[in-house]
Amino acid sequence: MTELLTPPSAPARPRAKRGEGQWALGYREPLNKNEQAKKDDNPLNVRARILHTYSRRGFDSIDPADLRGRFRWMGLYTQRAPGFDGGKTAMLSEEELDDRFFMMRVRTDGTLLDAAAVRALGSVGVDFARDTADVTDRQNIQYHWIRIEDVPQVWERLEAAGLSTLEACGDSPRPFLGSPLAGVAADEIIDGTAALEEINRRYIGDPEYANLPRKFKTALTGHPSHDVSPETNDIAFVGTVHPEHGPGFDLWVGGGLSTNPMLAQKLGVWIPLDEVADAWAGVAAVFRDYGYRRLRSRARLKFLVADWGVEKFREVLEQEYLHRRLVDCESPVSPRAHRDHIGVHDQVDGLKYVGVAPVVGRISGTTLLGLADVIEEFGLAGARLTAYQKIVLLGADPARIEDLVARLDSIGLSARPSGWRQNTMACTGIEFCKLAIVDTKNRARDLVAELEQRLPDLDVPISVNANGCPNACARTQVADIGLKGQLVTHEGSQVEGFQVHLGGATGLGANFGRKLRAHKVTSAGLGDYVVAVVSHYLADRTGPEEPFADWVARADEALLRGEAQVPA
Repeated sequence: MTELLTPPSAPARPRAKRGEGQWALGYREPLNKNEQAKKDDNPLNVRARILHTYSRRGFDSIDPADLRGRFRWMGLYTQRAPGFDGGKTAMLSEEELDDRFFMMRVRTDGTLLDAAAVRALGSVGVDFARDTADVTDRQNIQYHWIRIEDVPQVWERLEAAGLSTLEACGDSPRPFLGSPLAGVAADEIIDGTAALEEINRRYIGDPEYANLPRKFKTALTGHPSHDVSPETNDIAFVGTVHPEHGPGFDLWVGGGLSTNPMLAQKLGVWIPLDEVADAWAGVAAVFRDYGYRRLRSRARLKFLVADWGVEKFREVLEQEYLHRRLVDCESPVSPRAHRDHIGVHDQVDGLKYVGVAPVVGRISGTTLLGLADVIEEFGLAGARLTAYQKIVLLGADPARIEDLVARLDSIGLSARPSGWRQNTMACTGIEFCKLAIVDTKNRARDLVAELEQRLPDLDVPISVNANGCPNACARTQVADIGLKGQLVTHEGSQVEGFQVHLGGATGLGANFGRKLRAHKVTSAGLGDYVVAVVSHYLADRTGPEEPFADWVARADEALLRGEAQVPA
C-alpha cells in the first residue's frame, strides 16, 4: 500500500506593510478626508471665497469642507458653542460643537510690534471680537467671537499694520517663535531676525509648502537662554558658535508634545545666518515628502525623526534637498535659566527692556490699546510677544523706568509680578475650544490669586501649565506642575479635574513630567493640592539650590500625591 504524503505547506508570505501616505515613496492618493480636502482644492484658495462669497452671504453659505478644514489656513477655527460641558467633547461631532463665531489667530513671528501694530491689534479686539485678545505661547494674538461678515475688515486693518493670519493654523508652517530680545540683548550670540523674515517672505503663502502632513512649528533664537522652547518644536534653530566660523545656528528637529511627547533631536551642525532659510525649506520639504499622511495621529515630523533616527534624517536632508553637507559643530550647552525675560533689564545699547506678565495670557483689546498709548508716550521701540504668554517692551529710557513700570501696572501689565503670576500658563480651555474637557483660563487665573495668598514668599520659580485636553498646547509635560484636563470621579460624580505631571523641564535636564499612577486632582481641589506638594518640596529639598524638578525625581510618592501631612 502506497502512503500518501501531504505536501509541505508553503511558507506564509509576510503581510505587505501598509503605506503611510509618503509622497516620496509614491503614495500620492489621499488616505483620509483631510488629505482629500487638500487635494480637492489648495487651502490657500479659500481666502478669495471668504472675501467675495462667505462674508457677503453669511455663515450658512460656508462649504463644510472650508469651514472645518481650509479656513484654518486663514487662521480661523469655529469656536465651541456654549452650553456643552466637557463630557460632550468626545461624544458630539465637530458639527454639533460648532458655534457661528470664530477664533482667529494673528501671527507675529517674533516681529517687533510698533505702536501702530499694537493699536491695530487692540482695535480689532474692541471692534470685532467683544474685546477679547489672548497672548498665546506661539507668540500669537488670539481673538474670539469673530463673525464671518467682519473678516475682510479685520484683515484690512491687520494687513495695513503689517500683520497677517495667513497659515496661522492648518497643515502648514504655523507661526514662528523668535527671541523677544533679538538685536538688543547684551549676551545674544546672534540676531536671527533676518532669517525669520526671509523664511516668511519666501515660504508663507507658497503653495509648495502649504500642504504638509500636519502642522509644522518653527522656533529660532540666538539668545543663550534658549527662550523659544526649542526642544518642543518640529524645527528649531539655536544660536551656537563655531570655533572657526563664528556665530551661527544649530539645527534641532522632531520635537512635539501632545499624547506622544518627544524632545527635538540635535543635528550638531553650524548654519550661517544667510543659509537658515534654505535649511528651513529643506526640513519642511523632507516633512512634506516623507511625512506620514495616512493617520493624523502619526502625521507629525517627530514620528518620522524617531523612526529614521537623526543620522538618516540629516543624510536625506543633505543629499536630496540641500545637495551639500552641513558643517559639523558641537551642539550648544542647554541652559538652566528662566526664559520669559520678565522685569527690567539692560540692552546692549544702554537702554532698557521691560518684560510684563498678563495673567495666564489673557488680556483684551482695550489693554492692547492702552499698551499702544504707553509705547508712544514713552518713546519705546515696540513690543514683542514671548513663548510664555508674556510681552517684552524694548527701547526704554533708563531715566523713566519707574514711571514706565507704574504706567504698565495701571493697565494690568505687571513688570514685577508674583512668581505664581509669572510662571503660570493656560491654554484656551472649554470656554472656546471644541477639544477641551475642562476650564483652564479662569481656573488658572483663580489659582494664581489663591497661591499668591497662601504661598506668597516662594523663593524659587515653579511653573504651572494648565491644559484643557491631552493636546498640550500649554506644554503640560515640560512644566514643574503640568495639569492635563479630564473628567474625574469625586464622591460618585464626574467633575472637572486634572491628571498631574510633575517635574517636567526644558533646557538643562530636559524631561517629561512624572505621572503618578491613578492620581487625579479635582479642579475645586487644585489649590489645596499645589499648596501641599510645594510645601513638601520646600520642607524636603536639600536647599534653595535644588530645583523642583530634581526634587520630584527623588521624592517619595506620598509627598508628590499631597497625601502626607503638610509640614508645619
